[in-house]
Amino acid sequence: MFRPKYPEAPTPSIVHPTAVPAAQHSPAPACSCQHAPAPASAPTRPAGALSGLNAGTVGAVVTVGIVLTALLAAVAVTAVSVAVAAVVMRSLLASQRRR
Repeated sequence: MFRPKYPEAPTPSIVHPTAVPAAQHSPAPACSCQHAPAPASAPTRPAGALSGLNAGTVGAVVTVGIVLTALLAAVAVTAVSVAVAAVVMRSLLASQRRR
């Protein structure tokens, strides 16, 4: 009663192509000049600039970001508390001068 009933997954069917693919034709060159063929084993570059980073580097960057964010928050809280203290002190000193 309390157990969920999952639908049965359909069995996968394998589709075999019946048509024979047509022969591949190379396109006609756009110019009549002679071009050297591209080398078959050209060196490849990494997919992105950050592909050489490992988990330790990413962890260090995240940790440094968290620490810097915490320090920024601490500085902001300290600045607000100093500003509130300055307003209170100014009010107390102003009331002292009036007496």
